[in-house]
Amino acid sequence: MAGSIFNSRGIHVAEVVGSEIFDLTGKKLYDLKGPNIYRPSGELVGHMNDARGSDKRLARSTDRLFPSHSLAERA
Repeated sequence: MAGSIFNSRGIHVAEVVGSEIFDLTGKKLYDLKGPNIYRPSGELVGHMNDARGSDKRLARSTDRLFPSHSLAERA
């Protein structure tokens, strides 16, 4: 699986490559198993809304996983 992740406001915040989630600079952030998002330690931290295709949208409650992008949205 490969594709883009957008927050609940439609801002591009991450990329999915295989079962891994990377920020826009290429740093690995999370693992993806189905709709569930896990820290590398194995801790479940959130989920994505069900979306078919390569683009995924975060549930509003999961936006907090990408806090650095909330500042960019205000600019």
